[in-house]
Amino acid sequence: MARDKNALAAQVWKQMFDFFMRGAPQRGKVLARLGLTPNDARALSALDPVVGRTMRSLSDEWGCDASNTTWIVDRLEKRGFAERRSKVGDRRVKLVLLTREGVKARQRLVQGMYEPPAELLKLSREQLETLARIVPTRGESRAGSST
Repeated sequence: MARDKNALAAQVWKQMFDFFMRGAPQRGKVLARLGLTPNDARALSALDPVVGRTMRSLSDEWGCDASNTTWIVDRLEKRGFAERRSKVGDRRVKLVLLTREGVKARQRLVQGMYEPPAELLKLSREQLETLARIVPTRGESRAGSST
């Protein structure tokens, strides 16, 4: 029985999403080990050591109000992971940048989050190669344009 492509896509997405959600305990352990909250992790991922971000741009990206963004950035500053600097040419505008310690914290976070879950390690090499070939990466669609 042939299935509708949209229904198949919905089933595959559900399986992928459920798989991701089952990994929450592992991600929680990584965050706990590093003393980070999910918001800290999101902030470390959004910030850069060279290109500063305004508080407004962070609020917009995170879908939260300015007070919550301030609270998150304050937490990172207290840990030495971020700093606010005046924008060149307009001292009224503050830019948030990662510090060297923030870059190191982000590297530890990424390293921990990228540890493969046991369920993936149980797959055969051939199955893993197939997944690597077909799972889209940021900004691309590896599956091609077949319908």
